[in-house]
Amino acid sequence: MAEESSASTRRRLTPFNVIAGIIVIIGLYVTVRRFTSGLSSVTHLSNSYPWGLWIAFDLLVGVALAAGGYVTSAAVYIFGMKRYHAAVRPAILTGFLGYALVVLALNYDVGRPWRLPYPFVISRGTTSLLFEVAACVALYLTVLFVEFSPAAMEWLGLKKARNLVVKLTMALTILGVILSTLHQSSLGALFLIAPSKLHPLWYSPYIHVYFFVTSTIAGLSMVIFEGSLSHHYFKDKMDAEHLAAKTDLMLGFGKAAAWVLAGYFVIKVIGIAADNNWHYLATGYGAWYLVELLGFVALPAMTYAIGVREKNTTIIRWSAVWAVLGIVVNRFNVCLVAFNWYLPAEERYFPHWMEVAISVFVVTLGLLAFRFIVTRMPILYAHPDYETH
Repeated sequence: MAEESSASTRRRLTPFNVIAGIIVIIGLYVTVRRFTSGLSSVTHLSNSYPWGLWIAFDLLVGVALAAGGYVTSAAVYIFGMKRYHAAVRPAILTGFLGYALVVLALNYDVGRPWRLPYPFVISRGTTSLLFEVAACVALYLTVLFVEFSPAAMEWLGLKKARNLVVKLTMALTILGVILSTLHQSSLGALFLIAPSKLHPLWYSPYIHVYFFVTSTIAGLSMVIFEGSLSHHYFKDKMDAEHLAAKTDLMLGFGKAAAWVLAGYFVIKVIGIAADNNWHYLATGYGAWYLVELLGFVALPAMTYAIGVREKNTTIIRWSAVWAVLGIVVNRFNVCLVAFNWYLPAEERYFPHWMEVAISVFVVTLGLLAFRFIVTRMPILYAHPDYETH
């Protein structure tokens, strides 16, 4: 018995579990400090920078990277691409966890979690763009929960309830696409009120379009990225359908990502021309803008295309990683780097280490939740007692 207990302990004390445990402990400490001592004790936020890392990364990046849910479900159920069906549940789970963690992280920035429903039930600020964003995110999180619920119901043996929810799949998919279109673009539209604060190369009357298009890129790339990690770490949980779908999924989503990235590159260049901002490209900010445009848009578009043409899944996988990093760079540029670009260096915002700790803590919670669910529920395999839907 002692030997079995020792072996069980060794299995639990993996490098991932140890590192995740340390991150969770630090995250809980910073959480307590933030909600007992206020923002000033854990952040470098100021009147000039009321939005910092928690908005740039946890919200803007988080919402974009959670777009795989609506992208995949729309491809399968609306456009009839049934060959990608195996990717739906993992994408929905990733999207659901992503949005849930966005709401969790938002509480760190806003504070007073108990007042989260306040705009909906007490003071309805329907003239505010933030109200529309909040309403759409709340509704879409609910839609994702319902879309995810059949897997949990199969695990719990709730067959009648599961079959009822499955019948709503098409309606939920359409509603999810509508809500995603609204709030993904509205997050970009928030910056329309700050034309004097955001650098002209990043500010555009079409920034809401840019945010929506890049969310599609993020969704396609995250499905490839998440699928690659799942095949590596959870291969033993996959059935034959999920194992066989890997290459076809990468080629199909890689091709779509290449086209969307190419289209995004074109509309960004048109945006520069429409605003006649060519002269800014000769500045320091212009050089960094070109790094984003050429290095994180044109380059992954080309590598995606090469990977699809050569049927090289390794190139496609690394293109997905680079494209996801490009989304992070873009959101950071809009929210932090190019925001208040005229301020002197000593007045610029740089995150406090505790802000970074909370962001890492939130991501770690997502990884732990994803691992817990996929190792117990029928996410990467079809439950033998139910028909495939």
